Amino acid sequence: MYTVLIVDDEEPVIESYSFILEQGVDGFTLAGIARSGPEAVARINELSPDVVFMDINMPGFDGLEAISRVHECFPNTIFVLSTAYERFDIARKAIPLGVYAYLVKPVTRQLFVETLAGIKGEMEKRRASLSISQSALLADRFLRETIWKAMDESSWREHRQTLHLDSDKGMVCFIGLDSEQDNVYSRLNLAIDLKWKFLFTMHLNLGMYYFPSPVDPECLISFLEKTIASQIPSGILAITGFGSVRHGTELYLSCTEALGELQHKRVRTDIRLRERLRIVQIRRKLGLSELEELRSIFTEYWEESFSSFPFALAKAKMVALFSLLIDDATGCYQSSSDTLVPFDPAEELLGVEDIAAWKDWAQAAFNRVYSLARLKRTGQFPVPLVKALSYIEECYDKQIQLSDVADAAQVSSAYVSKLFTEHLESTFVDYLTEIRVAHAERLIRENTLTIKEISNAVGYQDPNYFSKIFRKSVGISPSMYAQRSRYDEEK
Repeated sequence: MYTVLIVDDEEPVIESYSFILEQGVDGFTLAGIARSGPEAVARINELSPDVVFMDINMPGFDGLEAISRVHECFPNTIFVLSTAYERFDIARKAIPLGVYAYLVKPVTRQLFVETLAGIKGEMEKRRASLSISQSALLADRFLRETIWKAMDESSWREHRQTLHLDSDKGMVCFIGLDSEQDNVYSRLNLAIDLKWKFLFTMHLNLGMYYFPSPVDPECLISFLEKTIASQIPSGILAITGFGSVRHGTELYLSCTEALGELQHKRVRTDIRLRERLRIVQIRRKLGLSELEELRSIFTEYWEESFSSFPFALAKAKMVALFSLLIDDATGCYQSSSDTLVPFDPAEELLGVEDIAAWKDWAQAAFNRVYSLARLKRTGQFPVPLVKALSYIEECYDKQIQLSDVADAAQVSSAYVSKLFTEHLESTFVDYLTEIRVAHAERLIRENTLTIKEISNAVGYQDPNYFSKIFRKSVGISPSMYAQRSRYDEEK
């Protein structure tokens, strides 16, 4: 039942409003009356009414002044103004005070009741919104704090009742996403909600879910994997961890199981991400960067491979890498190439049976590939292309166009474009992107600038576009790259 305070200095108005309320208006009851501005303020503070019908012209101070004095302390109270004259200036002053309606006297019974009906709808909307907000707060606290500790039966029953859970059992799931978009979990949760009831919060920078039983774990896991594949944009890494179905008093075990599985997957995923990242770096920089820089990346790659995988598997990975590098350096595996394969890594590595033998072979083989790539990419460049590359290296952080590069090389734009295609097997835009991303990687590893600052430093004014370009080039987002770099340093 909502309470109504009548504030007016005219007795007929007070009697009329009071009579209508006492006769019965669905959902409302009369809380009290006041006949002046000061009395209205006092009664509002005393009664905390849900609704106030406030006359404007009253003794002491007017209705607008009375509302302004209590508005901040009673932000949820609904105020309705009434006056004998319709005045725009008064209506305009009422807007910032959140006044619900502005009625011109005399107010008929029908208008009074219709106004209350509208107010009831507004109050119920607010109550529903508040209920949802409170439920979300309770669920958040339950998932972040309560569920991680063992509970006795009475505590569990209390939480189950408060959260409206229809089962004594359930399971916990964690989903980690490499995304800088705020709406990804929202989109995912809308899809999950079509089939499963769940509680959700963000915890440990992960999406944390509680699914109450009855739940078939295999069915749920299959559904979530398909939903993630369909709802998460391609290129965003998703890692999941699932706990077992547990009784409410032992849900902490499901928490630790789910988090443990996710962390285990993340370790394996991290290794494969770093593997991919280093291969991309080596291939992109082969023939352009100095030998020692490339050798350092290559050493990091093979050391982690041989320490993380069986020797035979790690050796197979090296065969795949050198096959790629040989093709990058010579183009010998391309259908239109007449170039002979300079050496066969699979054949030469067949007899390598320990790390010492691998090190000897790897050093010599990497030097050979580097020399071939260096010769291809820099040994026969015409002077205009050398000038163009020098200009790009100096001005990559500016908004440069192909025409600017052509002017620096003192040739036409079409000719510069042709030089990039013939000698670098690339376009101007792709080459500029490689240079910018390479410098961005260096700045991220230095860990002194924010992603936004790095974006500006390498020539991208839009950080979101920079993140998209970086992910496309490197395979992971700038923020995840930063995490991997810090992890490597800590090791």
